[in-house]
Amino acid sequence: MSYPEKKAIVSTLAGIAVLVAYCIYVNGKVKAGEAASDDLKFWAGSMLLFIVIGIAASIVIQIIFHILLSVSITVREQVQTGKSDNKQIERKIAVEMVEDEMNKLVELKSMRIGYIVAGFGLVAALIYARLGFPLAVMMNIMFISFCAGSLLDGISQLYFYRRGVTHG
Repeated sequence: MSYPEKKAIVSTLAGIAVLVAYCIYVNGKVKAGEAASDDLKFWAGSMLLFIVIGIAASIVIQIIFHILLSVSITVREQVQTGKSDNKQIERKIAVEMVEDEMNKLVELKSMRIGYIVAGFGLVAALIYARLGFPLAVMMNIMFISFCAGSLLDGISQLYFYRRGVTHG
């Protein structure tokens, strides 16, 4: 499995974990009676909190991922050659993390899918607000559609790396 595939898997799993944590958190607050559907301050605060948690988690997880990747490359090199040459290992790590035109194309195509999902979610949220649903519903539709767009971005990256991409 290539570096971009591993990176996409790690990012997608982190996104799923944050979304599940958000759902558990707000579901618990609603069931406990601590949040009402018209309490926009609670919903906005919860979403902002989980956006910050998601950003922090992504940074920490990517750092840990890169450390583990470097360690695995080092161990693999030592097992194969029986020696540890730092310059050789640094070159192998650099080669592993190279991004080429295919990576850029995969990133662009998958990002487009993510933006489409987020855009449809935004339009759906506006329609729900116009139909008179509580604003908390609108906010949750937007939040979840943005999260779903991000997750589909990662999933489509995996799909394009496995299937390949064509121009157009």
